[in-house]
Amino acid sequence: QVQLVESGGGLVQAGGSLRLSCAASGSIFSINAMGWYRQAPGKQRELVARITSGGTTNYADSVKGRFTISRDNAKNTVYLQMNSLKPEDTAVYYCNAALRDLADTWGRYWGQGTQVTVSS
Repeated sequence: QVQLVESGGGLVQAGGSLRLSCAASGSIFSINAMGWYRQAPGKQRELVARITSGGTTNYADSVKGRFTISRDNAKNTVYLQMNSLKPEDTAVYYCNAALRDLADTWGRYWGQGTQVTVSS
């Protein structure tokens, strides 16, 4: 069994900051890419940021320069530092990981989601 547990969401005023964390645990052999997605009401889930095991990152254009993704491979944890938040950043944020488990099976796993609400 593999679990991804997110934390750090909440309510913040426009211009504020939040830091999301996502810890992967369970029968993990190795983790390749980890990322954050978000889904606003009535919209499709979209990629926010992604980071490979080697540290290569990519971001959605809408968050470039404001959000920073990082990871601690020793802790199987990925972070998303969100600065200069805007009301349009309001969404449920989901953690995602592409990993190989102890049965040598590759798969993509999702966290349960954490709500981020930015007030104007």
